Amino acid sequence: MIASSIQINQHLAERLANDGWYVGESIFDAELSARLHDRAYELAGGGALQPARVGRNMATQTQAEIRRDDTLWLADQPEDAAERAATLAVTSLRLALNEALFAGLRSAELHFARYAPGTFYRRHRDRFRDDDGRVITVVFYLNNDWSPDAGGELVLYTDDGDSVLTRVLPSAGTMVCFLSERFPHEVLPATRERLSLTGWLRRDERDT
Repeated sequence: MIASSIQINQHLAERLANDGWYVGESIFDAELSARLHDRAYELAGGGALQPARVGRNMATQTQAEIRRDDTLWLADQPEDAAERAATLAVTSLRLALNEALFAGLRSAELHFARYAPGTFYRRHRDRFRDDDGRVITVVFYLNNDWSPDAGGELVLYTDDGDSVLTRVLPSAGTMVCFLSERFPHEVLPATRERLSLTGWLRRDERDT
């Protein structure tokens, strides 16, 4: 039986409250995941995704030894129908987490991410040292028929960085969610292109 987005939101809130992380069924149904995959593929093919940068504001820089993915940020009010549907689903999640956890989340920021074969993102945390706006990391995988031997796993570590909590294959229909400040993580190289919609739920309003 396929769970509803409300049921997933409730289960996700429980996992965040108890463990600080969640890996499981996505709040995006199969149709929306497929539409987002096609949208990301179209944008990547048109050159809209650009090499990701490390840091924020004036300190941002491209550092190929740290990460090698290409990204494109979604607008707050996207024109594309699939992007709008994803934004609405994430907004519903944000409101559900506020109700269940009193999280004080005020906004979300989302981007498409493309990892070409062989690319990676070294171990890191998602919260900047001088900015505590990011509270919860969300990742939605968009890749159909992903086999274990293709690689590309997200590796989530314990908050002290000493042990592996889980390894997640980037298969369509899988969602990852965790407290941004707590858990180091990395993206391992894959033998095929890897697409996702990734972002953060924030305690402040998103900069525009």
